[in-house]
Amino acid sequence: MTQQSVATSDKLDAAVLKVAGVVVLGAIMSILDVTVVSVALPKFQSEFDASYARVAWTMTAYTLALATVIPLSGWAADRFGTKRLYMVALALFTIGSALCATADTIGELIGYRVLQGLGGGMLMPLGMTIMTRAAGPHRIGRLMAVLGIPMLLGPIGGPILGGWLIDTASWHWIFLINLPIGVVALIYAQMALPKDAPEPSESFDFVGMLMLSPGLALFLYGVSSLPEAGTFAEAKVWAPMLVGGALVVAFVLYSFKPRHPLLDLRLFRNRSLTIASVTLFVFIIAFMGAGLLFPSYFLQVRGETTLTAGLLMAPQGIGAMITMPIAGTLADRVPIGRTVPFALALIVVGFFGFTQVDPQTSYWLLGGSLFVMGLGMGGTMMPIMTSALRTLQAQEVARGSTLVNILQQIGGSVGAAVMSVILTNELNGSRPIPGLVDPSGKPITEAGLAIASQQRPELLQQMPVDPSIIERGLDFAAKSFATTFWVAFALVVLTFVPAALLPRRRQPAQLDDTQGEQVKTPVVIH
Repeated sequence: MTQQSVATSDKLDAAVLKVAGVVVLGAIMSILDVTVVSVALPKFQSEFDASYARVAWTMTAYTLALATVIPLSGWAADRFGTKRLYMVALALFTIGSALCATADTIGELIGYRVLQGLGGGMLMPLGMTIMTRAAGPHRIGRLMAVLGIPMLLGPIGGPILGGWLIDTASWHWIFLINLPIGVVALIYAQMALPKDAPEPSESFDFVGMLMLSPGLALFLYGVSSLPEAGTFAEAKVWAPMLVGGALVVAFVLYSFKPRHPLLDLRLFRNRSLTIASVTLFVFIIAFMGAGLLFPSYFLQVRGETTLTAGLLMAPQGIGAMITMPIAGTLADRVPIGRTVPFALALIVVGFFGFTQVDPQTSYWLLGGSLFVMGLGMGGTMMPIMTSALRTLQAQEVARGSTLVNILQQIGGSVGAAVMSVILTNELNGSRPIPGLVDPSGKPITEAGLAIASQQRPELLQQMPVDPSIIERGLDFAAKSFATTFWVAFALVVLTFVPAALLPRRRQPAQLDDTQGEQVKTPVVIH
């Protein structure tokens, strides 16, 4: 079958699906790993005798590596070829996973997670490039639906898989499980991916790299330190944010000078790209930030196990699986300005259920809320990205999608930090228990003891207190979560403002089949 016939065929045929299998394997490894590790943090605390803030850097280090490598992906793919670079990324991620399983200290684990992130940061953008070339521009919506499934299943399957592996084996297996998948993916990639002949056409912007990559890493480092510090006044928060922000601003001013900047901000002249970027940025801050707290509510207020909390989150993934293929097909035929607002409305309806949580809220209500939110999620993120890609010229797709991805990385980090700070400040307002202090001498609050006793019931034997104190503490904790969810709910509602500007008329694709051969590296959010 010729490239032309593949590109113009109406369905994703066997040749495209064969290539898609490689990409989905890489996406599953990369995205699943993030959520699997998130549920292992308490285990890391006891295993390495470290604070929660310290072990949280196993997550942060991975994110910082992603933010550093993403801007380089487009140039590297052009310079070395997508197949070759994709296999290098697979190898880096797999080797990093093996090293993580051998870590003896939390410092070693954090360092190995950086290596994992360098590989994982390239898997999704390079996979998108390979898929775009194989499928052609007329099937971008269905393409996004294929790649979107592991993105939405990752947050659901990760906690379930991680909880099961930790409970039945050991924490090492959350990394060791990547080894057979990585080996299969490497062999599959060698056999299934077409050969590419790299033809460097643009000079590398070293000056831009020296400003943007460390600038993003420093800024996100400061943001990620905010939950631990609890205030912007701490030097470890404001100092890296200030230096990183200054480097990013310097890059913005510089980026209009070179012909081929590392990140081409001129693309924001494209109205569709700008509106899509703003809509996703606001949405990511709200939904992804609060989304991390959904399982925390089940764990800390309801006292569920990690595995049970993961299973309780499953309705969200089921809802997304239902609507994502439909939304992908519609995105190729119907203007997203006519579909995305309805999907956002579903998310708002589902989100409202979590603003009403208390210590006894029905799981049927919360499961239904998650299912409705999943339906909305499946019809939101991928169609918006499709709209942005469709209006770009072939040579602009890599740079435009990289812009959107970096904004999403920043939005996700900011959202997680802000929601964590709001929740922490709310919980700190709980009444202290007279005569009880922690090892550092700080008073133990009713909410603090109630949450701790849900995971470690033996604490109530060591610290005998009136049961009414635990009851009040759980009620206060639930109200703290509800307040945080109200803030996120308001931000989701705010997303309707930029969403109202999304195109309501069908836009012709600027990317034609002959140009599709030259598409470089589109990037999709992790």
